[in-house]
Formats: sequence, C-alpha cells, structure tokens
Amino acid sequence: MTARILVVDDIQANVKLMEARLMAEYFQVLTAHTGRDALDICENGLCDIVLLDVMMPEMDGFEVCRRLKANPKTVHIPVIMVTALDQPEDRVKGLEAGAEDFLTKPVNDLALITRVKSLVRLKMLTDELRLRASTGRDLGVDGILDPNTVRTKAKKARVLVVDDRPSSYERIVKNLASEHSVTVIPDPHEALFRAADEEFDAAIISLSFHDFDALRLCSQLRSLERTRMLPIIVASETDQDASVLRALELGVNDYIRRPIDSNELLARMRTQIKRKRYNEMLRDSVQATIEMAVTDSLTGLHNRRYLDSHLAGLFDKAVGREKPLSLIICDLDRFKAINDEYGHDVGDEVIREFAVRVRKNVRNLDLACRFGGEEFVVVMPDTDIALAQIVAERIREEIAAHPFLVKDGAAQLPVTVSLGVSTLDGVDDTPEKMMKRADVALYNAKRAGRNQVVTEAA
Repeated sequence: MTARILVVDDIQANVKLMEARLMAEYFQVLTAHTGRDALDICENGLCDIVLLDVMMPEMDGFEVCRRLKANPKTVHIPVIMVTALDQPEDRVKGLEAGAEDFLTKPVNDLALITRVKSLVRLKMLTDELRLRASTGRDLGVDGILDPNTVRTKAKKARVLVVDDRPSSYERIVKNLASEHSVTVIPDPHEALFRAADEEFDAAIISLSFHDFDALRLCSQLRSLERTRMLPIIVASETDQDASVLRALELGVNDYIRRPIDSNELLARMRTQIKRKRYNEMLRDSVQATIEMAVTDSLTGLHNRRYLDSHLAGLFDKAVGREKPLSLIICDLDRFKAINDEYGHDVGDEVIREFAVRVRKNVRNLDLACRFGGEEFVVVMPDTDIALAQIVAERIREEIAAHPFLVKDGAAQLPVTVSLGVSTLDGVDDTPEKMMKRADVALYNAKRAGRNQVVTEAA
C-alpha cells in the first residue's frame, strides 16, 4: 500500500525526520513549510494525507485544517495533527477543526505508520466512491461530493457500546447521550449479533474485557458484510499501545484513551459519523447513477441499454437449461397523431400509463423495457410461444378495452397497440434473430390493420 503524504512543518529538521520515516515504508512524500503552500498542494490534488504541524508562523495548523475542510476540493483529505501539545482541549480543538487524528511529539514510529496506513485505506475507499459518484453528478445527481452537506442532513445517531464494566460504560453513555442514542451490550457475542441485525451508526468497544479478546470482536465486525463499514472506536488504557496498534491494523477507525474526556469523545464520534454518512451518500449516489443508466426516466421501466446487456444472458441461460424463451415487441398505434393533436405532455401521459398496464400484465421475472419512443419489449423466460401469444393478447385487450385518462382525468383517449411475438428457435438461434423476427411480426401486425398480435415464424 502506498500513498502521497504531505508533511507540513516550518522546521526543516522535523520535515527531514518525518520524510525519512515515511519513505522507509515506501510512501511518496511531499513537503511544505507554510500553511499557504500546503493549501496550494492539496487544492491541486497532489496528496492523499496531510501530516500537519500545529505551531507554525502566519497560519497555524488549526487554521490550515479548517480551510482544508471548508474547501470542497480538499475536504475529503485526511489530516493528522502533529504537535507537542498534549492536553485534551488541544485534541478537541484539532478534531473540531476537522482533523482525523492527533499525534504527539515525539512521534512513535509504529503509531505513525499504523495510523497513516489506516487512513490511507479509508481514503482509497472514499476516492473510489467519489470517482463513481462523479458520474452521478454529471448525470444530475448534484451535491453529493461535498461532505459539508452531511451536516444539514444529520440525525441522531445510534451508537453501540460494548463494555462489561458499569463504571466505564456509564460514563460513556453520559458523555454521548446529549447527541446520540446509545445502546450498551456487555456481552461481546450478543453485541456481534445485534450489530449485524440492527442499524448502528458507530460502535465503541472496550479493550479491557476480563475474559474476552476485544480484538476478536473488531475482526468479526470487519469480516461481516453488514458491519464492514461500521465505524469502530476502541477505548483503551494508557498501557495498551500494542492492542491499539493491532486494532488499527484490523481496520478499526479510531481510539480514545482512558480517562475519557467527554469533549474529545464527542468530537471523535462526530467525525466518524459524519464520514460514515458521507460515504453512505456516495454509495447511494453510485446506486442512483446505475439506476439512471439503465432505467427509463419517464416510465420507470428498464431502458434499451439494460435490454441490450441482459437479453444475451437470458438467452444463454435458456439455451443452457433447454428452456423456452419468448419475446414481445409492442408499438402504440398512431402515436404521432396523439402528440400532434394533444401535445407531447399528453403523449408522455399515454406512455406512462401504457408502461403501468404492461407491468400489470407480466410477471416479476419478465423483463419489461422501453425500447425507444412508443416501442416496448417484454422478454419472458420459461415461456413458450403459445403462452407468449396469450400474454400479448392480454396486453392488447387491456389497452384497447380501457381508454386512457389524460389531463388529470379531463379527457379520455382511445389507444390501441400492435404486438409482434417470437420465441427461441433451437441452438442456432441468436438474440438478434429473435428480435428481428418479433420486429417483422410487429410490422405485419401494423400492415394488417393494427391492434393485432402476430407471431412470425423462423
């Protein structure tokens, strides 16, 4: 695992020392001696993580971090504050400025490398989601690339606390209750099942169980699909450095030392929940992008792109299982006249209503698509030609027998549809040939007077 790490410090000796440590782990290292230089490097997209000294002239690290987190171009870059300040209020100030973590000088090499690697993994995940979500932005899913939008959509988070010492978890609950809904589960085994069954926004796991290895629970939560992305904060004693480092290697997101400072705990929890919700927004955007790419926006049916990519798979499956496969092409009769006489808004109403009626008359396993304009295709697995003709006739009757209500029910339009049917015809057949035969059948239905179902022989 490699990444570009920006080291920001106004003292050259500190920069050289940090650079040597990181390069020994094969990270690419960039350096800056002022906050302004650091902001320029980050805005140009040249780094993955920032190691930021707090005490600098002109612009201190807190201000640099605030500016990074206020800029949509740099807000997603993890920031680690590196400072000689070691008071809880200093850590809280950095976390509230947007920093992901604090390292106190002199920096422990193992803590540095482990923390950087942990944030690199998180950054890689976020970058992948941002890249995919950017397609959604191009398609019109706006606003999802800026984590600052999470603040306006935040709701009270559900936090799972796994701790078997009442004196410990009661303090945690007291600290978190003002902002979050907290569930305490002393038994780690029960906690694993509850975390998998319920929707939690974050978990705090004590590393000080009397008869259980808490790292086992962390590993199990990371291995389950349902809890893989759940933010985990471990609560540790001051002498548990080895366990904390191991936890970070297992994918734990953060840690907090006992005695727990209430403000620091709240700040760290806000950071984790905000990042989780941001990544959820990105994943939702990716899903929306996929749906936009394969769904017809007017009717909600799949579009031609989806048909082109899935018809071949359904065809191969039918051939492999020696099962029938049939296909119907539907085309609304004289649809241009509807648009010309009533306008395209009414034409859209007719298209939408036609899609509703088609969906009502086919099975869930059938693939109904808007092929383009007023033309629709229905692919029916495990359906022979006789049954396909029955379905096509049912659709035709449904359209012809019931006029379409348009203009909010103020007008009724008689509408008819012509349909062509084809079916899989042996091992030498192809999806293209099936489509062609159905299309020829549709043409013959139109030529014979419309409002008909025609089956074309091979």
